[in-house]
Amino acid sequence: MSFFKKLKEKFTTQTDNVTDKFRNGLEKTRNSFTGKVNDLVARYRKVDEDFFEELEEILIQADVGFETVLELVEELKNEVKRRNIKDPNDVQAVISEKLVDIYQSGDDSTNKLNLVEDGLTVILFVGVNGVGKTTTIGKLAHKFKQEGKKVLLAAGDTFRAGAIEQLEVWGERVGVDVIKQVEGSDPAAVMFDALQAAKSRNADILLCDTAGRLQNKVNLMKELEKVKRVIEREVPGAPHEVLIVLDATTGQNALIQAKTFKESTNVTGIVLSKLDGTAKGGIVLAIRNELKIPVKFVGLGEKVDDLQEFDAEKYVYGLFSDLIEKEA
Repeated sequence: MSFFKKLKEKFTTQTDNVTDKFRNGLEKTRNSFTGKVNDLVARYRKVDEDFFEELEEILIQADVGFETVLELVEELKNEVKRRNIKDPNDVQAVISEKLVDIYQSGDDSTNKLNLVEDGLTVILFVGVNGVGKTTTIGKLAHKFKQEGKKVLLAAGDTFRAGAIEQLEVWGERVGVDVIKQVEGSDPAAVMFDALQAAKSRNADILLCDTAGRLQNKVNLMKELEKVKRVIEREVPGAPHEVLIVLDATTGQNALIQAKTFKESTNVTGIVLSKLDGTAKGGIVLAIRNELKIPVKFVGLGEKVDDLQEFDAEKYVYGLFSDLIEKEA
């Protein structure tokens, strides 16, 4: 059974709102990427070196990343040879299979959050300004509250004008309290207050916003380290997750940002926002393959429930759904 058939059986025989979100959220990438692959397949009668060279270009244009593309194409060549594939049409299912393999082959492949079962879970959010960090925190707060958890937000971005108010708007929208101080306050002091409030109120989850200025990387990273020390001191074993929020529409710049933060803080997972707004959704694979950090959530739209846990098979289904649904 081809990989397309397996995905069709898994995702088209059931009504799955989340699968629909991946399909709709990846529409721009699908129209661009699979459209180009379809054109490529239509123009070739055999799978040869020229075919693979053009496929490399298509993958690079989708922001899959140069290193990842070379690895993927090499694996495709070996698989095509092993299966004795002659028809270019048969390569498409193999591409989808290898995309999933590449994502799942890394270390720490789980996309599940490290949540404390009986106690307080502290999640620290990092990332540059403008990537959708505050929106991500608000949407995650909504998700946890819908699951019946008691959630608090910590307004640790005390430098950016309007950041505290923006988090408060989200707090009101999803019905979650925000622990804050005045603009310009010490972020570590805000975290201390938030941790005390979370413990005294028996909160399940504390979501912590932080500043995102990259103009002075040294100062920013020192500030983050200070915040982390306060969290570690007040809640042993915390933060339980350090999630970096990246804007998918910035492509390779997102990869550079992730590398910068990874050098300075122990990033445990990635939230890729605005994936629905780009035709270069291959950045998911570049980030995963080059940084070896799991993508835990992806933003697939503007609605409060459009932030979804990442699933490699649903991602590939979103990329190839038009072809999968035609599979006999």
